Amino acid sequence: MAQVVININDREYPIACENGQEVRIMQLAQILQQKALMLKDFSGRISENLMLAMVGILVADDLFELKKNQTQAPAPAPQNNDEKDRQVVERIRYLNEKIKAIAKLVESL
Repeated sequence: MAQVVININDREYPIACENGQEVRIMQLAQILQQKALMLKDFSGRISENLMLAMVGILVADDLFELKKNQTQAPAPAPQNNDEKDRQVVERIRYLNEKIKAIAKLVESL
């Protein structure tokens, strides 16, 4: 059994994993660290437990959206660039609203 040490929000966590999975664990930890930094930018200093809970919620939301999009979109039809651009703009707006909502939640704590 291998072990790696990941860093999230300036704190180290030793993680046991199967041999050969060390790089994957580090990649996943980097995603969590990016989410933690995003939350930190909006909220400043918050408790470790709250930070990890909120990071978990963000990751779960990403997963939920991916699953929802896979089940709702049977097969993407060929699109022109205008349609692709519109979809990108809509996704950015959606994410912007989500970030604002998280920032308000953090500010209320």
